[in-house]
Amino acid sequence: MIKKNSNGEIDIDSLEIKDVMDITILQKFQDNFANSTNLASVTVNRDGKSVTKPSSYTNFCSNLTQSTTTGESRCAESHKKGGEEATRLGKPYVYTCHAGLIDFAAPILLNGKSIGSILGGQVLLSDPVEANFRKIATELGVNEDEYVKASNNVNKSAEKNVQAGAEVLFIVANALVKIGYEGLLISTVTNNLADNFSQISATMEELAASSINVSSNQHVLNDEINRVKDISKEINTILDSIKSIADETKMLGLNAAIEAARAGDAGKGFGVVATEIRALSQSSKETALTISDLTKKIQESVDKTLDTANSTLETTEQQTSAIQEVSANIQEVSTLADSLNDMANSK
Repeated sequence: MIKKNSNGEIDIDSLEIKDVMDITILQKFQDNFANSTNLASVTVNRDGKSVTKPSSYTNFCSNLTQSTTTGESRCAESHKKGGEEATRLGKPYVYTCHAGLIDFAAPILLNGKSIGSILGGQVLLSDPVEANFRKIATELGVNEDEYVKASNNVNKSAEKNVQAGAEVLFIVANALVKIGYEGLLISTVTNNLADNFSQISATMEELAASSINVSSNQHVLNDEINRVKDISKEINTILDSIKSIADETKMLGLNAAIEAARAGDAGKGFGVVATEIRALSQSSKETALTISDLTKKIQESVDKTLDTANSTLETTEQQTSAIQEVSANIQEVSTLADSLNDMANSK
C-alpha cells in the first residue's frame, strides 16, 4: 500500500516494484533479454522475493542446486549478498555464486533507495573443473555425476559480456522505474488538484447560489423601498387634504365668530366654540405641515436608499455573473485535471 508522509508526499520506503512498473512489461523485457543474451534473470523486491518468473534458468540451478534445502538456502544467501553489494555500489555487481557460476545483481533504485534488484547470470567464464563441482554436489546432497554433467551444459560467456548485460538491465529497469514514479507523482498531484478544484467548485457554486439569492432579495428590497415611497406620496396627498380641511374649518370658525358677534350676548357661547374651532384648525394645519416635512425627509432618505440599493443590485448582479463565470472556469480546469489523472494512470 502506497503511504504518504506528513507533507502529503509519497513515502518511497512504502513503494513496491509493482507500484512503479508494469510487471507484465517487465516480464516480457526480462524474457527477451534472457533469450537474446543467454543470461538467466529474475526480478526480486527489497525483501528478496520474486516479482517475476525466472527467465532462462539453467537446469544446473533450478533442478539441481535449488532442489535441496541446503541449496535453496545457499542460493538465497548468495543472492542477498549480491543484491546488498550492488545496492551499496549503486550499480551492477558481478560475482561468483556459492555453486561456482558467474552471477550479477542490478539494483533497482528510486531516489537513491533500493526497491529491489534484477538477479541473473548463471554462466561460466571457462570450462568447469569437475572436482570442484563434485565437491559442491556432495555439500548440497545432489547426484555428483548429474551435477557435473549439468555444469558442462552451462553457457560460457566473457565477463565483459556479463557486465554489459547487467548494465543494460540496470539502465532499462531504472529508467522504467523513474518513468513509473514520475507518473505516480503526477497521478498524486492531479488527484489532489482534482479534489481541491472540486471543493473550490462546490464552494463557488454555493457562492453563486447565495449571490442569486442576494440579488433576488435585493429586487424584493427595491420593490419594498418603492412601495414605501408610494405610501409617502399617498400620505402627502392625505396631508394636503387635511390642510385644505383645516383652512376651510378655520374659515368656518371665522364666519361663526362674526355671526356670534352680531348676535351679541346671545352668541357669546357660540363665539367661544368658534374660537376653539379656529385654534384646532390652526393646530391641525401646523401638525399636517410638520408631518409633511417629515414625510419629505422620508422620501429624500428613501430616494437615497433606492439609489444605493440599485447600485448594490447592479454590483451584486455583476458579482453573480463573475462567480458563475469563475465557477465554470474552475469546472473546466477540474475536468482537465481529471483527464491528466487518467493519462497518468493509463498503462
